[in-house]
Amino acid sequence: MISELLKPEITELIEQKNWEVLREAVDEWRVPEIAELLMELRPADRTLFFRLLPRFKMAEVFSYLESDLQNNLLEELSDEENRHLLANMAPDDRTMLLGELPGVITQRLLNLLNPQDLREANKLLGYPEESVGRLMTPDYIAVRPGWTIGQSLKHLRAMAKKSETINMIYVTDTSWKMLDALELKEFILNDPGKKVEEIMDHTFVSILPTEDREEAVAIMQKYDKTVLPVVDEENVLLGIVTVDDVLDVAEEEATEDFHKTAAMEPLQRTYRETSVFQLFRKRISWLIILVFVSLMSSGVIAAFEDTLEAAIALAFFIPLLIGSAGNAGAQAATIMVRAMATDDVKIENWLRTTGKEILVGISLGIAMGIASYILGIFFGGFTIGIIVGLTMAAIILVANIIGTLLPFILTTFGQDPAVASSPLIATIMDASGLLIYFGIATVFLGAIG
Repeated sequence: MISELLKPEITELIEQKNWEVLREAVDEWRVPEIAELLMELRPADRTLFFRLLPRFKMAEVFSYLESDLQNNLLEELSDEENRHLLANMAPDDRTMLLGELPGVITQRLLNLLNPQDLREANKLLGYPEESVGRLMTPDYIAVRPGWTIGQSLKHLRAMAKKSETINMIYVTDTSWKMLDALELKEFILNDPGKKVEEIMDHTFVSILPTEDREEAVAIMQKYDKTVLPVVDEENVLLGIVTVDDVLDVAEEEATEDFHKTAAMEPLQRTYRETSVFQLFRKRISWLIILVFVSLMSSGVIAAFEDTLEAAIALAFFIPLLIGSAGNAGAQAATIMVRAMATDDVKIENWLRTTGKEILVGISLGIAMGIASYILGIFFGGFTIGIIVGLTMAAIILVANIIGTLLPFILTTFGQDPAVASSPLIATIMDASGLLIYFGIATVFLGAIG
């Protein structure tokens, strides 16, 4: 990692107070590299190093830092330094920062903003958490339909530095109602004397500021967009959401789903920022719940104690059957959760999807049942082989159905389908599988007896 290579050199320069050499070195580094290095430095060195950054780089580097490190720097810097830092941050990055800080600190920082930035920050903070409004930036380029291409390009050159992106140019009327979204190449390739309205096709994709930010991710993926305009109910252009913001959201949502599929509450910060107590708290609740669910398995075994005593060989196959059931259910649930997350499968498709997975479950059950039948004969005789083979076929089918339906059920009740995790499915199938196993065994052994 580049920070590991530079860290000894930087630490030495700081200790020697060789500010001139240090300042010259910083000019040659990229922003992500500087941010990475800052996170590796000691707190005292970190503040000194950050103050040496060129002013135009400070805000950009700050946006790359983890939230705890941002908070620490804000406390160390003077009000004047914080004022400059906030004023130079992109509106969407500033909103994200202010939304994550404690209320007292947020209010202190809001007081440092100039009137225009303060109005902008309050407006963006007024949108619900995890909404598109919190992600958007009002820094975009818009032109009028009556302008010529030449006029538009002149306007573009004047406003480019203030805009988040110049890849898309938006066409609005005098009331800022959105009329079109045109790629920059349309302006470059057309005659400067031609009017903007002559190259418009009046087709564009937009999103409301109150929509969940996951919806922005889905729309940008579906339509292959790098920037998405945000409009209100009357189609007035409020701002834009860019692909870098969406990638951050996609990463956060994927991380959250990974945590849920492991049967734990999602972490609100990075692992490095999360304390031991917070890690304990996020994981203990689901572990306790799963312990109580597992008690059903113990109850099933106790209820069929006589059956188990009649054919002790049955105990040999319990791990095999239960493990296979959990694996099959987890496979079905994982496929379904991902398909629903990508809109490949919708809630209204539950019946057709379940029917398809029943056929898959029957096929898997027959294949696994034959293999288990052979193992059963080898280790316990013909009767045990029949019991184990039929049980395997039945529990694979049931596991596939439960793994398929559980994400739909959770979604119907407003829960995240990612909760249909491997540990949850495995625990449910422990009790269900044992019930099926001992039920079939009781029937066959009773018939023989």
